[in-house]
Amino acid sequence: MAVPHVVPIAYEPRHRTDAVGHYEEGQFLGSVTYAFPEDYRPDDGWEEHKRLFTVLHTFDAQGRHRDSEIWCAGTWAEQQRAPHGPESILSQAQAHLAKLLRSLPRRRYTDIAVQPFRLTRDGVLFGLLTGEDEGEPWAELYPDRLGFGPPWDGSYDT
Repeated sequence: MAVPHVVPIAYEPRHRTDAVGHYEEGQFLGSVTYAFPEDYRPDDGWEEHKRLFTVLHTFDAQGRHRDSEIWCAGTWAEQQRAPHGPESILSQAQAHLAKLLRSLPRRRYTDIAVQPFRLTRDGVLFGLLTGEDEGEPWAELYPDRLGFGPPWDGSYDT
């Protein structure tokens, strides 16, 4: 069995796929996620390289990638210095995602199915990449590290 042409992603409220659905112009997938640049290898000072991103990918009705809004809120080190309250970078990232989602006309949260795509911003890999894992077809959302596989019902592994 191969990776399907469009990969189902299930809407799960209060979980890691709680910002997926349909809107007037197609489908959307949003998240707040930490990531390192692709070539970075953690060492001393890694806290300054691990960055928090707000991400909103949009797709047409057939699941083809249309656009991505990607915003860096700050670093892990900044979050640790001010971990609570509306000024924390996590709070800022979550507020920014909420604003982006509110901008989608006729938004409704529901399961989606999107085609694999790939892009790099600020040295960080974003997208839905496909391949095999231990001989099984696999799709993985980056940098979120959510894995999708058979039976292709939209559920994910972390």
